[in-house]
Amino acid sequence: TGYEGRLSKKDIKDYIEKKKRGGSVEPKPASVVAAPAASKPSVAVSSEQASPKVAPVAMPGVEVKEMDRVRRIIADHMVMSKKVSPHVTNVVEVDVTKLVRWREKNKDAFFRREGVKLTYMPVITEAVAKALAAYPQVNVSVDGYNILFKKPHLPGYAYGGILFKKHINVGIAVSLNDGNLIVPVVHDADHLNLNGLAVAIDSLALKARDNKLMPEDIDGGTFTITNFGTFKSLFGTPIINQPQVAILGVGYIEKKPAVVETPEGDTIAIRHKMYLSLSYDHRVVDG
Repeated sequence: TGYEGRLSKKDIKDYIEKKKRGGSVEPKPASVVAAPAASKPSVAVSSEQASPKVAPVAMPGVEVKEMDRVRRIIADHMVMSKKVSPHVTNVVEVDVTKLVRWREKNKDAFFRREGVKLTYMPVITEAVAKALAAYPQVNVSVDGYNILFKKPHLPGYAYGGILFKKHINVGIAVSLNDGNLIVPVVHDADHLNLNGLAVAIDSLALKARDNKLMPEDIDGGTFTITNFGTFKSLFGTPIINQPQVAILGVGYIEKKPAVVETPEGDTIAIRHKMYLSLSYDHRVVDG
């Protein structure tokens, strides 16, 4: 009964209970999705009907490669997120000169002590965790969200409410060797210090790239960070990872001239600057 016909925990529990009672176990019907319509209520259709497989059309000079399962899931999830959430993106420029100097000064000793490289991501994750604790209205989801659109939010449908999450679980997007993405989660990130965050992030990234993540490693995220600064992108407009309501995009750190206020007056100095872009769900976050 899981997404795209996956075996779910509930399926296994139901199977065990029926076997204990001595009853026969019948296969479940195909999962259903609701097909939203502009002028009439949604009609439940099978996943095969909703996304019929069409044989690729051969074209001269074009090589056709079928999407793998992970890429299809990512594609469905991104399209669904844009349909569900009205996206707004705010961008701010941050002076991270002190952070760059601090990292350069401490990275070698940190590696000797912890056995992992000191990147900027643990510091950013720590700041995010503190921000979510200070602004709990961003660490939420909207009741009624469903990845298969069983409860579509269309005119005439009421929202159940806003679900405030008691745990701050920060997901961090990791690019995989096959070109796909996955978002492992640092659970209770606000309870970890900088060292703990660095070790946790490094461990999850290694497990992701070695295809060794467990289900609990990618479950329960309440906020996501994506770092496209790795590719020297200045900023972007990331898509919200449903059912969350916000995602932070981290841009490339570059040197640039900037006006610096000093006791003697304003001066021009070379500073390290970075753009942060926050995409959020305008249903519940107003900017």
